Amino acid sequence: MGALTLRRGRDAAPVEEVHEDILQYLTFQLSGETYAIGILSIKEILEYTTLTQVPLMPAFIRGVMNLRGAVVPVIDLAVRFGRSETGISRRTCVVIIEVNCEDMQQYIGILVDAVHEVLAIRAADIEPPPQFGSRIRVDFISGMAKVDNRFVVLLDVEKVLSVEEMAALSSLGGNELPDVREAETQ
Repeated sequence: MGALTLRRGRDAAPVEEVHEDILQYLTFQLSGETYAIGILSIKEILEYTTLTQVPLMPAFIRGVMNLRGAVVPVIDLAVRFGRSETGISRRTCVVIIEVNCEDMQQYIGILVDAVHEVLAIRAADIEPPPQFGSRIRVDFISGMAKVDNRFVVLLDVEKVLSVEEMAALSSLGGNELPDVREAETQ
């Protein structure tokens, strides 16, 4: 609850202050849509550089990069969502995210078309995820934020970048969704 303050003057009755929960999210573009991730998970944003490809990985793992001596896998979110591979342009970025894996911190890069801005979103402006009609798995969505008369999809980083799920998919040698690149060529 909010703190109590006293009014000065004739009305000396206590009045409850309103403290709104404001959450900050980094917004980015992916396949023509705007998504957002809570800034507390984000470690840094890098310009795209050539990645080292790793054989026999699922299609959504574009490769690995060297981040100050650490090997960081880079996930193509578009492919993870069942879409075409992200095209590389001058605005393409790798967003480094910190995720929890068995009580350890793991860095994972996500490839996005472009990074936009950090938005401060009131908790009251966040709706629950839709139960149907979404273009990505519903469990990947933590909420829908109303921003300037439009919705921004808020991603659940722990689900989208679940190290356990991605490791299981890697051991199967595939993706949970059909490879879009193969479907487009047929």
